[in-house]
Amino acid sequence: MSFPKLKETRERLNAKRDELKAVFDEAGPTYDMDQVKSLNGDAAAKVEWIRTKNAEIDEVAAELRTLLEVEKAATAANADREVIESGAEPGGAPNGQRKSLGQLFVASKAYKEYRGGGNGPIATLEVPDIRNTLFETTAGWAPESTRTGIVSTFPTRPAPHVVDFIPTLPTRQSDVKYMEETTFTNAAAETAEGGAYGEGALALTERSKPVETVKVFMPITDQQLEDEEEAAGYVDQRLGFMVEQRLDSQVLVGTGSTPFIEGTENVAGIQSQALAGDAIPDAIYKAMTSINDDGFADPSAVFIRAVKWQEVALLKTADGIYIWGHPSQAGPLTIWGIPVVKTNAVTATKAILGDYLNHSTLYIRRGVDVQVSNSHSTYFVEGKQAIRADLRVAMVHFRPKAFAEVTGL
Repeated sequence: MSFPKLKETRERLNAKRDELKAVFDEAGPTYDMDQVKSLNGDAAAKVEWIRTKNAEIDEVAAELRTLLEVEKAATAANADREVIESGAEPGGAPNGQRKSLGQLFVASKAYKEYRGGGNGPIATLEVPDIRNTLFETTAGWAPESTRTGIVSTFPTRPAPHVVDFIPTLPTRQSDVKYMEETTFTNAAAETAEGGAYGEGALALTERSKPVETVKVFMPITDQQLEDEEEAAGYVDQRLGFMVEQRLDSQVLVGTGSTPFIEGTENVAGIQSQALAGDAIPDAIYKAMTSINDDGFADPSAVFIRAVKWQEVALLKTADGIYIWGHPSQAGPLTIWGIPVVKTNAVTATKAILGDYLNHSTLYIRRGVDVQVSNSHSTYFVEGKQAIRADLRVAMVHFRPKAFAEVTGL
C-alpha cells in the first residue's frame, strides 16, 4: 500500500470534517441555520448540505479504513503463516469452526475417563431435545402440553460486541511483551557546507501486559442433567456468554491491576476531553482532533451509551429539522465518519474512541474452556456437578495517544 494514497485519503477526510465543523460553529449551540452565511438557501437546503457532507465523510472514512486494513493485513500475513505452519490453532480454536462448550465437554479428559470406567472427575453432556411434560388436573384428564423449548433469557447486554471492533491475535506466552519508542529526537536540518550534522536520538522501552483469566463457576445437580435434556445445552450457551460478556466490558473499563484486564479508559496517557458546555458532537470532534494532532492516528470506533447517543440522534435546527438524519432514514451509525457502537459496556458518563484497528490488539492465550467435576467441596455425596468456564487474554493499547475519552456526558 503506497504511503501517498493513505496520506491523501486522510487529508481529504480531515478537510471534509473541517468543512462540516465550520458550518456547525456558524449555526451555534441552537443550530440556527439562519446564522450560517457560508451556505446558500433556506434552512432545509442547508441541512441537506450537512447530510450530503456527512455521507461524503462516511464514504471517505470507509475508504481510509479499507486502506488501513489492507496494509495491516499484509503486515500480519507473515505472522499468521508462521502460526499455521507450526500446526498451532490461533486463539485456541481449530482452523475450521470454533468448538462449542458442548464439544469441549465431550473432548475433556474428565469425560473420557468417566466413559472409560476410570475414577476421575465425572463429565456429563446430554444431546438437547424437546421434552414432553404431562400436566393433570384434580378432576380427570387434561390435554398434553408440549413445552416449546424456547428459553426467554434475562435482559442483559449482548456479547460479544465491543471486541468485534478490536483486532485479535493468538499468543503462547503468559505475558505479551513489546517495545515502545519512548524517545524520538529529529535533528535533521539544512546545514551549510562544512557545518556539523544535528544529532538525533532514539530510545526503546520494553512494555509488558499480563495474560489475565476471566472465570465463572456454576453448580448443577446430577438429576437436573439427567431429567431435563435441554439443561446441558442451556448451561453450555450461558456460561460461554458470561465470560464473553465480562471480557466485552473489561476491554473498555478494566482497571489493569492484576487480575483485571486494562481497559481503554484506564490506559495511562490517553487523551481526555470534557463535555463542559459543548454538544456531544462537538466534544467528540475535539477528542478526535486530539487523536489526529497528538496521536497521529484516526479513530476507528466510538463507544457510547444508547441514551447518550439519543441526544445526538435527536438534534434539530432552530426550526425543527433533524440534523443527524431524518427518522425515516436507515443506515449505519456514524459521527464525523467514525462508526458508532451503542453499548452499556462503556461508563455511563463517558464516550470512548480510538484507533483500535491500528494501535490495539486483543491477544488470546486460550479461548473459552469448560471443565466439570463432582470433586468440589461435598458435591460428590450431594449429587452435584461443578461446571466452570474461563478464557485467557491480554489487552494491549500500543499507542495511548491514539485513544481518547469524552467525560461529563
